[in-house]
Amino acid sequence: MPERLAEMLLDLWTPLIILWITLPPCIYMAPMNQSQVLMSGSPLELNRLTEEQRILNRSKRGWVWNQMFVLEEFSGPEPILVGRLHTDLDPGSKKIKYILSGDGAGTIFQINDVTGDIHAIKRLDREEKAEYTLTAQAVDWETNKPLEPPSEFIIKVQDINDNAPEFLNGPYHATVPEMSILGTSVTNVTATDADDPVYGNSAKLVYSILEGQPYFSIEPETAIIKTALPNMDREAKEEYLVVIQAKDMGGHSGGLSGTTTLTVTLTDVNDNPPKFAQSLYHFSVPEDVVLGTAIGRVKANDQDIGENAQSSYDIIDGDGTALFEITSDAQAQDGIIRLRKPLDFETKKSYTLKVEAANVHIDPRFSGRGPFKDTATVKIVVEDADEPPVFSSPTYLLEVHENAALNSVIGQVTARDPDITSSPIRFSIDRHTDLERQFNINADDGKITLATPLDRELSVWHNITIIATEIRNHSQISRVPVAIKVLDVNDNAPEFASEYEAFLCENGKPGQVIQTVSAMDKDDPKNGHYFLYSLLPEMVNNPNFTIKKNEDNSLSILAKHNGFNRQKQEVYLLPIVISDSGNPPLSSTSTLTIRVCGCSSDGVVQSCNVEAYVLPIGLSMGALIAILACIILLLVIVVLFVTLRRHKNEPLIIKDDEDVRENIIRYDDEGGGEEDTEAFDIATLQNPDGINGFLPRWGLPTQWWEERNPIQTGLFSGSRITRSLHFIFFHKDTKINCVTQWTT
Repeated sequence: MPERLAEMLLDLWTPLIILWITLPPCIYMAPMNQSQVLMSGSPLELNRLTEEQRILNRSKRGWVWNQMFVLEEFSGPEPILVGRLHTDLDPGSKKIKYILSGDGAGTIFQINDVTGDIHAIKRLDREEKAEYTLTAQAVDWETNKPLEPPSEFIIKVQDINDNAPEFLNGPYHATVPEMSILGTSVTNVTATDADDPVYGNSAKLVYSILEGQPYFSIEPETAIIKTALPNMDREAKEEYLVVIQAKDMGGHSGGLSGTTTLTVTLTDVNDNPPKFAQSLYHFSVPEDVVLGTAIGRVKANDQDIGENAQSSYDIIDGDGTALFEITSDAQAQDGIIRLRKPLDFETKKSYTLKVEAANVHIDPRFSGRGPFKDTATVKIVVEDADEPPVFSSPTYLLEVHENAALNSVIGQVTARDPDITSSPIRFSIDRHTDLERQFNINADDGKITLATPLDRELSVWHNITIIATEIRNHSQISRVPVAIKVLDVNDNAPEFASEYEAFLCENGKPGQVIQTVSAMDKDDPKNGHYFLYSLLPEMVNNPNFTIKKNEDNSLSILAKHNGFNRQKQEVYLLPIVISDSGNPPLSSTSTLTIRVCGCSSDGVVQSCNVEAYVLPIGLSMGALIAILACIILLLVIVVLFVTLRRHKNEPLIIKDDEDVRENIIRYDDEGGGEEDTEAFDIATLQNPDGINGFLPRWGLPTQWWEERNPIQTGLFSGSRITRSLHFIFFHKDTKINCVTQWTT
């Protein structure tokens, strides 16, 4: 530590001594008669300068100022002398006083008011304040009057190397791809130094690596870190710690230094192929496993990470490529072997597969390292399982004629037990598919027989399900659909397609087509329907009508003559025989009704009834219905009118309580209590119908009658008449008078 302090003082005093040597000639070269500022020095030098100043004379007075310098961080037992102020007006009689003001005057800098010496009384730090501006003035000691105008000068704090470099953003982290070439740039770090970068080398930094060789290097001036070794492998070592130093004074001895750390992480590249953990895998699977079930997993390990470790799996060879498949699990990075098709232990008991794992993302820079893939062998053993019966066909189609005899065999289904033990099979019909029990099956041989008659015209298809069950293990069952088609036989005679009714005009012409009819047959012959039409033998020579077969398998009825008259005969019945082409052929007779009608000149039917002659005006049926409706409506209106008039002529009875002006009840004797209340019904007085007649109460021992209008007054008030009724009631020995008045 003492050696370092001596070096620092030497570095600081060397420029000061050079400045000391060159400065006095600059001060004294020009004649001066003003006050002067002298740099700090020895007392002998200051006295010598004072004597020389007395010799110099100038006619113009003024201050000549130079910068003063003071070392920072100086700490000694005495205040440090910064400089001296002096004026030529000072004869040495001590009548002049020097005054100092400005930055730090009195607190940091102190002046001897007699000699003008300026001292720094505190330790200075250039990094806090690099310079101070002060004002000096010479005044009279007694009067304090300024002898000369004030003048400013600057005291600069001279820097020393007292601040070490700092890495403000440390510690640092950086990444670089593995397998990078020599000199690949990793990152750049920067340190700062608070010392003066202009003066000396206190802020000149040089960078170096203290820890991290031989893997990384650093540029001394730019601090760029680069790889120092090629092909660093992440799989060998992923992370490196580098210690970086920044030293000032250009890296020379005595300089201050600071350090930081840099963590370098190697990022992954795809430089490793996948590798199966084992070359042979063994799996076993029951033969009755469900399709799509995972049988086993194989995995190829890859030292890389992330997408560089992703591999795809494929089956490239083997005798089970059609039965098995392999898929890749992106999360677990393995291959899952699944079943694609059913297995059969009795057919083949084992399979061998060759699977391959290959990287999905291949870096072409490392393709020369070999193929990024690997293969392994997988052996799969099929285990025997108790399987359900197997039908000889997945579906069955049977045909039977609709006239087949009961209990006749219409078909057969067969099934077998695929297991080595070969259990016997029993057959049955799922009765949910044969609710009417139209079929039976032999439980031993699977022959299906007819249980009830069939009718193709009711149902052409019957769909049933046959169940095969192992006798030794009833839980092993199989089902198969059986479709039974009912074949047609000619068991239905043809008939008219609909109910026909023909109309013949009285003014029709001979040979005119009256009606065209067609036939239908519920049967379904293979070659289609072909019908034969004929008249009954006794009506072959029908004088009125004849028939004609059309090419479209229909029949036309024609009139033989004209002059039909509906007054003579209104309706004609024409029986027609229809035969089919079946084997044997069937026939039926259908009757066509022909009505004679009156028609217009253009052949439009107007009326087919004989009663139409009664209407000379020739009104149609629609017109007659309209006239009848009008008559009924008029009758209804008349009845309503008469009813309303009858209700209007009935006498009006005043029922409103407002028209009753006064109700007076007079008693000759006191009442008998409850006996009086039972003697008559007070509601009778409130009933207007009681005015018109006597309403007795039966079953009571009371005799009473109405004395109609014993008192009648004819009081007129304008158009209003006041009327009154007097009622007399007898109850046992009591007479009750009641007078009721109202106004009309």
